[in-house]
Amino acid sequence: MREAPQESEARETRCGFVALIGAPNVGKSTLVNALVGSKVTIVSKKVQTTRALIRGIVVEDDAQIILVDTPGIFAPKRRLDRAMVSTAWSGAHDADLVCVLLDARAGLDEEAGAILSRLENVKHPKILVLNKIDLVPRDRLLALAQQANERLAFDHTFMISALSGDGVGDLRRALARAVPPGPFLYPEDQMSDAPLRQLAAEITREKIYRHLHQELPYQSTVETDSWSGRKDGSVRIEQTIFVERDSQRKIVLGKGGATIKAIGAAARKDIAAMLEQPVHLFLFVKVREGWGDDPERYRGMGLEFPTE
Repeated sequence: MREAPQESEARETRCGFVALIGAPNVGKSTLVNALVGSKVTIVSKKVQTTRALIRGIVVEDDAQIILVDTPGIFAPKRRLDRAMVSTAWSGAHDADLVCVLLDARAGLDEEAGAILSRLENVKHPKILVLNKIDLVPRDRLLALAQQANERLAFDHTFMISALSGDGVGDLRRALARAVPPGPFLYPEDQMSDAPLRQLAAEITREKIYRHLHQELPYQSTVETDSWSGRKDGSVRIEQTIFVERDSQRKIVLGKGGATIKAIGAAARKDIAAMLEQPVHLFLFVKVREGWGDDPERYRGMGLEFPTE
């Protein structure tokens, strides 16, 4: 009689870090959320919304893919800009492999060309991902793929639409095969290593961008002050939105508090969906002058404080 397979047989697994690199607004955050299947990083049409290296975690077959969603790479002007760009490049150098995202509509423009040039110094395997392919004719996509591969040696090329999900499954399976052998670093049901407090703050920051458009500069931040469970199974969360001037505080509040109420309602809905439980969200707006030059604030966002 043949013996049944032993449950204790070692499971051959793979696990690795994949950095998503690209110019602002090419769709990195949307792709992370599509690969994970849940919101783990904020998405906005405005550039430079991602600040820290938020990791999305994907399990595909026997592989765990740890996605590093880096800030968009651009020409930095302010101290915060320099910190974000430095963080993006450190993510590329520290990962096991690099996914280079190009906006298929923009093509190989000056920003994309500069990124490809600098990536020549990154020794890890590189995968080219052309995003937003649903907006570009096929002949242009093929020409762009050829042009990019002539500039830099890519191991693979994928054409996707992160928004619709077209091609995302093929990319996920390829990443699972590409990460190195090794044990899982996180529990199989964990989708991000960012604390829930940080994810909740990021969601609220996303709603600020969506509701205020061009009215409020990017030098605003959100911190989760308190988080407590209630007997009825709901969660009470208090957050503070920090701005640099009182005039900005008035913009966030809006006439009769209408703007802050709208931001809070939208954030509460998304946070509740993330937690899968009712949420009571309370938002406060405070002025913190010069927070963009405060090292402590950078550490709180997971960024290194530039000394220059």
